[in-house]
Parts: sequence; C-alpha cells; structure tokens
Amino acid sequence: MREFNRLIATLVACVTILAGSGMAWAGLGQPSPWQLGPQQAASPVMEDIVWFHHYLLWLIVLISVFVLALLLYVMVRFNARRNPTPSRTTHNTLIEVLWTVVPVVILVTIAVPSFRLLFLQLEVPKADVTVKATGKQWFWTYSYPDAKIEFDSLMVQTKDLKADQPRLLSVDNELVVPVNKVVRVLTTGADVIHAFAVPSFGIKIDAIPGRINETWFKATKEGMYYGQCSELCGKDHAFMPIAVRVVSDSAYTAWLDQAKKKFATDDSAPAPKVAEGDAAKPQLAAAEAVR
Repeated sequence: MREFNRLIATLVACVTILAGSGMAWAGLGQPSPWQLGPQQAASPVMEDIVWFHHYLLWLIVLISVFVLALLLYVMVRFNARRNPTPSRTTHNTLIEVLWTVVPVVILVTIAVPSFRLLFLQLEVPKADVTVKATGKQWFWTYSYPDAKIEFDSLMVQTKDLKADQPRLLSVDNELVVPVNKVVRVLTTGADVIHAFAVPSFGIKIDAIPGRINETWFKATKEGMYYGQCSELCGKDHAFMPIAVRVVSDSAYTAWLDQAKKKFATDDSAPAPKVAEGDAAKPQLAAAEAVR
C-alpha cells in the first residue's frame, strides 16, 4: 500500500504542475499553448469525433480502474502471508464465461458508434461548393471547378507576418468557403503524396498523384481555421499550411466575384499552334545530344 500511495501522490503532483503551467483546453481553428484534447469542433463530423474521443476515454478509464482494483485486491487478499496454502482450483465456469462475454460486449459498444462515424465521414452529401486541393512541393493549389478559378496558397514568411497571423500557419491566399454549406473537397498530388487536414473540421485525407480522393465538411461557425500537410512529403513538409476562411453567404459571393477577376482560368482557350519546323527542333536537339 505504501507504493500505491506514492503512485497516487506522484500523479496528483504531475496534474498540479501541468495545471500551474498554463494547461488549457484547445482553441477553435488553431492549436493552443499547452493544449489538452482535440481542437474545438466546427463541423458536424468533428462534433461526432470529439464525442467518440471522450466516450472512449471514459471507457478506457473505467476499464483501467477496474483492472487496477482487481490487481490490488489479488495482491492483498492472496499474498503468501495471508494465504499460505493456495487453492488448487483450476477451472471456474462463471469466470471463464465472463472474461469471454464482457470483452465482446465492450467491443460491440465501441464498434457501433465507430461504424456510424465512419459512414458519416465517407458518405459525401450533395455539395453546395466543390473545391479541388492539389498538393505540391511545397504549397497548395486550390481550384473551384464550378467558378473556373484557381490559385496557389503559400505560407507567409515570419518577417512578413501581421499581428493577427499565426506563425507557420498563415498563407497569402486563403481557401474561402461559405458558412453552413456542404463543401466537397477533392484532393490529389502533383508530385508526391501529401495529406489535406484541418482538425477543427475533422477532415484528413491523402492527396495522391494520379488519383482523386474526396472528403467533405460543413463549417458551422465563421472564422479562420488552420491545418497542415499531414504526410511526410519532403524537406519543406512543415511549411505548407492550410488556411480556410469561413464567411457569410454575402461575403462569399463578394469574394467570388473578385476571385473570378483575379484568379480566372480560361479552359476554352485553344492550344498554341506549333509550326512544323519548330516542332522538329526538340527532336533534332535530342538527337544531337545523343551523338
């Protein structure tokens, strides 16, 4: 019991130290100093993820407390001093049934909400806005296929940061979406595998060259939300952040009108014609290089 009391005292001291060090609950849209737990939810999917996280946490705590209490009981009740003549019992039907059935019940209580959450993430509802995110070394390119606009989003260097811009998370061109609208996100990679992740929305999906993956979110609160590439994609992996600005419908319409003028793509433009003599020049140069 002396060792057990020391363990409890150590745990209490650790919690006290962390609390005195400024430990705080997570913020909304970006990480917080001494963050405890996931970021605040800003989408229905993230709300379910946070609920499932807390549900599993308390379930694990109950199991751990039960196992600890059982171990302590066995150590005290069946030690050599109190139980000099051990029992020769080798089988107990009730105990064997319990340690088979109880874990199955626990797994079922975990599986049901887990599958429900999985289907919620994978079944993309009818989208109000579609955005394509292309991971590149080392920045993101966003395109709105329905609006025919496309732009690059690069991290703002530390020397260029404004007072309200977080370091290593701010970008020059943010992804802008309307609040309370279903946003379908298509991801792909232009060179290597990247990953598009925004914690407050509960989304994280790989961006793979030659393949289109999709996910979705529905932001329920206006504001700025940050994420990062979550796949080791090269030397500047830590410097390709994701910044999503959630705005009202009217503000989104106004931004879209400006973006169409600034970032418009012209898919109808004919391909440039190459003269026959000019077309042969690269092949001739290659042949000369081989010689």
